[in-house]
This record gives sequence, C-alpha cells and structure tokens, in this order.
Amino acid sequence: MTAQLIDGRAVAASVHERVRLGIAERLAAGLRAPALATILVGDDPASHVYVRNKRTTCEKVGIRSVPVQFGADVTQAELIGQVDRLNADPEIDGILVQLPLPPQIDATLVTERIRADKDVDGFHPYNIGRLAQRLPTLRSCTPYGVIELLRSVQEPFKGRRAVVVGASNHVGRPMALELLLAGATTTVCHRFTADLGAEVARADIVVVAVGKPGLIKGEWIKPGATVIDVGMNRLADGRLVGDCEFDVARQRAAFITPVPGGVGPMTVAMLMLNTLQAAALHD
Repeated sequence: MTAQLIDGRAVAASVHERVRLGIAERLAAGLRAPALATILVGDDPASHVYVRNKRTTCEKVGIRSVPVQFGADVTQAELIGQVDRLNADPEIDGILVQLPLPPQIDATLVTERIRADKDVDGFHPYNIGRLAQRLPTLRSCTPYGVIELLRSVQEPFKGRRAVVVGASNHVGRPMALELLLAGATTTVCHRFTADLGAEVARADIVVVAVGKPGLIKGEWIKPGATVIDVGMNRLADGRLVGDCEFDVARQRAAFITPVPGGVGPMTVAMLMLNTLQAAALHD
C-alpha cells in the first residue's frame, strides 16, 4: 500500500473560492467586504513571512487587509489599546495578533482582550468553549483546516478511532474537540502518555502536532489509517519535515499529508473563512 497524498494546497484553493463567492454575494447584496486587521510585533522573520502570506491571501479573496505594526519594545498598554480600538471599529470584522509576542507582553491577556466575535484565530476561551459545547462559532484555524482536509477524502468520522498527539491550546486540544464534534472516538496523547506507539497503532485517524521530527514512527501506523501531520520542522540540512516518519508511514496509511503542502495552507484558508463568517455576524 502507498498512501494517497492529501493536497492541502488544492483543498485550500477550494476554500479560497468559497470565500471569494461569499464575498461576491455580500457585495451584490450591498454589503461591504470583510476586513481583517493583522497586528505584527517586532522583527521575527518567520512572523513577517506568516503575516505577509495572510495579507496576500486577503487580497486574493477580496478581504480588506488592515496592517498594524509595532516595534519589539511595544508596551502591554500600547498593544491592548490598539486591540481595544479595533474592537470598537465597526469596519473591522477580524483581529489577528501574530504570535509569538515579546516577553514583556502577556499573550493570554492580549488574546482574551480581542472580542470573541472578532477572534478569527479561534483562540478566545469563549470560542473554544462554544466548540466544547458542540455550538461552534469562530473555530481554531488549524484544527478546522484539518477537518476540511479529512472531509476532502470522505472521512466518515463516526465509528472511527482518532488519536491526537499533542495537547497544545492552539492545536491539540481544539483538534480533539473538532474530532469529537465530527463523531470520532477521540484520544489525546501527550508527554505523560505511557505507550504512545500502542495508542497510535489503534488509530484510524492520526493527527500529530508536537514539533518533534520523527516522533511518530512509521511502523506504528495502522494499515489503512489516515495521517495528518501538523508538524513543521526544519532539519540541519534545510529540509522541512513533519512529526511523522513520512516514507515508512506512507507505505502503511491510506491517506497522508505531505510536509510542506499539507496542513499549512489550510490554516490561512480557514482564517479567511472565519473572517467572512465574522463579517456575517456584524451585518
């Protein structure tokens, strides 16, 4: 068996088209285009790349991008003040603060300061709580994107055993909630899990989001399983790899995401979809 690759770029392009059509319908109805404010702090090269990608995608789908930038020496009060101004602006539908933030900034405080109905990252406790209650509103972009990838290969979810490796607030925990919502029997593994290999070996769906190359051994993968690798790790030779041993896992799985080109494009795509949804909340 050689697994079929799940093409995240192609699935993301289909989401972009849905957003473009949704915005065209808004404009035809006399409504304004959605607007997304992106706040970038400091000079971290990776953050600049991520924010530039988000702003470029906004332009492609028809979302108005509102860039906000601060130096690395910004104070907590200054950053909170900016968030408050964007919260109060009726022309702004979504607010994104690019992480990580400098050490003088409390990232949790900033995240919780964003109005829940403008939290297009899906990080606010209210939005996570709604997902936990099976009443999702704005959903965490990466887990939401994983669900979209799984649906693209007609994953049935119900009656399937899913294992999420990693319990971070931004990916692992909301990912487990998304899989529960979809109907999968879901287990979350973390650093205290006694036998990770045994847990993974039972899974019909494996989602790994840890940030450790090769953590998931290819021989652990159940024959016919679907593997979603959220990890993105740069090796000493410059190659980008995920958290799963791709070559071996591909010989056992039915479907698998490549790294890069799998989950990564979906995060931005679902951000665009969330922004369109947020605009509808504000009409």
